[in-house]
Formats: sequence, C-alpha cells, structure tokens
Amino acid sequence: MRVITVGARACLVEVGGAVEAASLAAWLRTSGPDHGLAPDEVVPAATTVLLDGVDPAAVQAVLAHWAGGPASGAGPLVRVPVTYDGPDLEAVAGHWGCSAGEVVDLHTSVELVAVFSGFAPGFSYLSGLPRTVPRLATPRARVAPGSVALADTWCGIYPTASPGGWQLIGSTDVVLWDATRDPPALLPPGTRVRFEAVG
Repeated sequence: MRVITVGARACLVEVGGAVEAASLAAWLRTSGPDHGLAPDEVVPAATTVLLDGVDPAAVQAVLAHWAGGPASGAGPLVRVPVTYDGPDLEAVAGHWGCSAGEVVDLHTSVELVAVFSGFAPGFSYLSGLPRTVPRLATPRARVAPGSVALADTWCGIYPTASPGGWQLIGSTDVVLWDATRDPPALLPPGTRVRFEAVG
C-alpha cells in the first residue's frame, strides 16, 4: 500500500483493487478508532481509499494492523426488479456465447456488492459479475434513468439521465438517489444486491 498525502488533513491509500478498497474502508470505519484514527470521511474507489480529517503521518502505522481479506460483515440486501429489455441484451449474449435468456439467468443468479460510488450521485459500482463485457465503442449521448448496465466486470444502474458507454441490458423503476431519504443513496458501499426479472 502506498499512502499519498492530500493536503494537511487527508491522504489517499492506494490498494490492489475495488474489493480490497471496500474491505479497507469497512475496516477503517469500524477499527480505525481503536487505533486512534477516526477520519471524518472514508471514501473507497476502484483502487484507492480517501481518508479526510486525519494526520497523514499517522495513517501508515495504523494500516499495519489491517489484515486484508474481504470486508467483514454483510451489508443489507436490496432486491432490484428489472425488465430485461435493454438494447444491448443480445450483444451481451453474443459476447458471452449464450442466449439472451441465459444472460438474464446469470444476472439474476448472482449476489453483487456495491463496493464504491461515483460518476453521478446514487451510481454504485456493483462487483461480483462472473463474466466481462466491453464498453460500447461509442458512448450514447443519453442513457435513461433506471437503465441496468454492464461494463468490464461491473454492473450499475444509471440514477439519472446521462451520457453512458455501458451495455444496457434492462431497466428498473427503483430510485437510486433521493436527497430527502436517509441515506440518500439506495446502494451505498457494502450493500448486497440481487436482481429479479419482472419482464
């Protein structure tokens, strides 16, 4: 792990991947205070964890206590109903060498985990997809909110209309982001997600 100082009271910890970042973030939230480290914010990303409100010089010593491994403790489970009507469903089936129905079967058979958020408020990067899918060669100018999408080994749901280059396999009516809800994000890091076919 490499610790990069970001100003006087923040640092970025580089790790090997998103699952490791999620694990470290969970450990820092629960065990950091036991080691005298109580960040104001812990923000996991694809290969980093940002710690805000800490003495960067003290972080390296605390990290020596982290054993690594998957995040301990299962987060809440959210079931997401999906109509599998995405314009790229057949293309994904082609990449995987199976039928569109088998794509749906695989997508609804695995439990994914939100490991970090980004891109837009409420957009969670869901890990655990057993197969990969390339991004579109040319991103769409507009993707509808609620679109369920795949890229590389990730799954995500667009919370609002936006440009996007992920392959769209379906749509859902769930609200990913609601500023009046506590927490506003439906799928914060640690949340387990299962997709259910409704059409």
